[in-house]
Amino acid sequence: MERQPISREGYDKIKAEIKQLEEVEMPLIAEKIAEARAEGDLKENAEYHGQREAQGMMQAKINSLKSRLSNCYIAKKEDMPKGVASYGSIITVKNLDDGDIEKYELVGPGEEDYTAEPMKILTSSPIAQGLTQKKVGDQVEVELPIGKVRLEVLEIED
Repeated sequence: MERQPISREGYDKIKAEIKQLEEVEMPLIAEKIAEARAEGDLKENAEYHGQREAQGMMQAKINSLKSRLSNCYIAKKEDMPKGVASYGSIITVKNLDDGDIEKYELVGPGEEDYTAEPMKILTSSPIAQGLTQKKVGDQVEVELPIGKVRLEVLEIED
């Protein structure tokens, strides 16, 4: 997997979430497991089995977050190339099929926000991958789950 750029804020946000899960949530689950174990027969102890499952899911989430961080590098928007779509750029595009105009900001893991204006999309998303290194006036065709979308780059804000 190619390494993805992430801001210091995005990196710190994910690190804080990992710390919260490891230092607060996991000990609470371990405590609940100990309480359930004290109730007796483990074969028929639904509370015990439920907490063990919760512990496994929590560990999987922690592992997933750590994996995301290991595939990132901290990037500064001001160090990115100017005049081309790249991490940190806000790109205005026109959908050549229906004429809609949309704005996207290319961001790293943990920074995505699909309700924001402009929409913050991951640099690893299909649209971002299609737009990366494009200039104003360039046209791209992006394969999405809903089919191919043709876009034209109208503006790039660095």
